[in-house]
Amino acid sequence: MNRTLIIPISFFCFLPLSGCGTTATGEMAYPQETPKVEIFTVQSTTVPLVRTLPGRTAAFNVAEVRPQVNGIIKARKFEEGALVTEGQELYEIDDAVYKAHHDKAIANLRHLERTLKRAKTLQIDNTVSEQEYEESLYAWESAKADAELARLDLEYCKVKAPLSGKIGRSTITVGALVTNGQPQEMAVIQQTDPIYVDLNPDIPQMLRTRNAMEGSDDRRPFWQGATVKLTLEDGTEYPHSGQIDFLDNRVQSDTGSVTLRAAIPNPDGHLLPGMFVRVSVEEGIRSDGKMIPQQAVLRDMKGNPYVWVVRQDDTVDKREIRTNRTIENTWLIDSGLEDGERIVVEGLQFVEQDGKVIPE
Repeated sequence: MNRTLIIPISFFCFLPLSGCGTTATGEMAYPQETPKVEIFTVQSTTVPLVRTLPGRTAAFNVAEVRPQVNGIIKARKFEEGALVTEGQELYEIDDAVYKAHHDKAIANLRHLERTLKRAKTLQIDNTVSEQEYEESLYAWESAKADAELARLDLEYCKVKAPLSGKIGRSTITVGALVTNGQPQEMAVIQQTDPIYVDLNPDIPQMLRTRNAMEGSDDRRPFWQGATVKLTLEDGTEYPHSGQIDFLDNRVQSDTGSVTLRAAIPNPDGHLLPGMFVRVSVEEGIRSDGKMIPQQAVLRDMKGNPYVWVVRQDDTVDKREIRTNRTIENTWLIDSGLEDGERIVVEGLQFVEQDGKVIPE
């Protein structure tokens, strides 16, 4: 007779811990706690409107020194790179030939002057005709002009600085032949105090700046007298500020930009022509400016900016805003927020529409 051995099997039921449950996927689920977030309270303040543009320095005045007579350079009378004053002698050209021409012209002038005096005396006595007297007068006046030209040529043998400024290197040496009207300059003088800074904003930048100035409290005319400050290429701030003094009357067709020019004091000569700088242009002042931290601003799938606003009951609401510009680590807001409203700046990953938060 076959006997079946029956072994009892005990089934243990594991009961979940109190307060826990399982999700549809079998994972343990925990009760959600109200997230803590850091908030920022919106408050209007006075905000200076500043736009930063790239710029390049240029000399206030530039003079290319060239000879006005032909000759051999006898001496150079300046130190390269030094400051020169207007009228200072820079080069000396051999003047032997021009001195001889001047002496000859003076001698001829004196001879014709005596001839004119005799002709005038004889004319009174009716010894010479009116025509002969006029010919003597013409010859004397012509000789006077020749003497003046000879004097100028002799004076031009001393090449002088046409303006005050810093002179560059000399392109010629002693003993070199120079000619009147030669294409190559002998040296270049640049006046750099004050110094110009050229700006070339494009049309969208121009329009944004105009709108900012028109919306500013002081309503300054477009670019007129706008204060500018410079930041050098190494990040240091230039100690002197200047003003925009020129706005071109046309747009450059090849670049779509317009030329602006600012005059900047340069008493120490720290700025040299051709340097690249960052120019901060003061567009005006907004007394009701609302500044919020940059990390509080998010963007949706279309790129529109928004923030999470904490209501009075500590629930959050998604709010679209319109931003103007960044200033350091903040956004300047044009619309969408009011004074006293609270926005989330930290813990953004935990918030959802109409969700409860603990603001800190």
